[in-house]
Amino acid sequence: METNIERVKKDIEAICRFNSTPGMGYTRFSYSPEDAEAREYLLGEFAEAGLEANVDAVGNIRARLEGVDPEAPVVMSGSHIDTVLHGGMFDGLVGTVGALEAVRSIVESGVRTKHPIEVVVFVEEEGSNFGSTTAGSKAMVGIYGLEDIRRLKNDEGVSMYDMAKGFGLDPDDITGHVLGPGEVKAMIELHIEQSVVLDAEGIPIGIVEAIAGIKSYEIELTGVANHAGATPMHMRQDPLAAAAKVIAAVGGIAGKTGSPSTVGTVGRIVCEPNVPNVIPGRVLFTLDARDVNPEGIDMLVRRTEETMKEAARVHGVGASMRLIGESKTIIVPTEMIDLIEESARERGIPYRLMHSGAVHDSCLLAEITDIGMIFAPSIDGRSHVPEESTGFEDVKTGCDLLLDTILKLASPLS
Repeated sequence: METNIERVKKDIEAICRFNSTPGMGYTRFSYSPEDAEAREYLLGEFAEAGLEANVDAVGNIRARLEGVDPEAPVVMSGSHIDTVLHGGMFDGLVGTVGALEAVRSIVESGVRTKHPIEVVVFVEEEGSNFGSTTAGSKAMVGIYGLEDIRRLKNDEGVSMYDMAKGFGLDPDDITGHVLGPGEVKAMIELHIEQSVVLDAEGIPIGIVEAIAGIKSYEIELTGVANHAGATPMHMRQDPLAAAAKVIAAVGGIAGKTGSPSTVGTVGRIVCEPNVPNVIPGRVLFTLDARDVNPEGIDMLVRRTEETMKEAARVHGVGASMRLIGESKTIIVPTEMIDLIEESARERGIPYRLMHSGAVHDSCLLAEITDIGMIFAPSIDGRSHVPEESTGFEDVKTGCDLLLDTILKLASPLS
């Protein structure tokens, strides 16, 4: 059985036309007009394939191919269709369209499966609206409830609750759609790698063994804003000078945790009052600490905090470090890895085992079921940028492997 890459390409290109920043990459935030158009397109494709689609309280779509045993736990596959600002064509779409194409291929083959199969389209994976990633999958497994989606707000102060309501959804029913243990047999997600390893090594497939845990912090340094020309250097309380020492130290600390997979990133800086002739009075910046080994994360955080306190002492400024988000390391079950490896060997597909430094919707489904992930190469490792690209021959390889794995999980009968 084969997937049809021309159909996959058509779907990806069609969805990419729903874009609020043409000529500047692809921007399609959840609950936007572009999102509505993309969802309408997919609902049409689901209907044409004979799938029954349902939309939950926050906008996650589940399109179901019924199994011979409708009471059997469902096999899920899918991803997201929302983007970052000025993002690329392939992030999320490869997994969403790949799952659709795998199920279309099963339908066209006439094969029936014991287990139902669902194509899932998760809402608000990127966190572009509210600053909280994987909000849709968190709602699906009950991590987010009504108070959480009321609390999450965009830059204009509009909550996820209100935005979902304005999108024609019923967010008050959020608990009515929560999945529990035993309802899902497995979740398998195809995704672009979003890193350089597969492309650099010329390997078409990555099979994920573990997904990095994350701890995100906001670090605040407070000093005294003052005149840039009239204040002597030895009498300043400059939080930006202290912040610079901390930020410069993060890379070195990450390289000395004893874990080769520790990474640390300062991705956002706010400096106040942020004018050329005033010594800053307040600096905020974020620390993103990731590793598949929790000890690596903890060591990076601890040593960064020690560096912050010392820099604050030297420069006479106040300092605080606040946890703003975290997700645990996910170890993919050996049985899922073995199943994907078996499918790859049967097709003669070269592959490597690898870690994922990025968090995906599958990570949240790991709360209730076994998960697996398949990576396709990202050319030059670029992602979340307009230049993001994956060769369609590699997309097809990923789709074929996804198809085989879904079939094995769903127990084909004929």
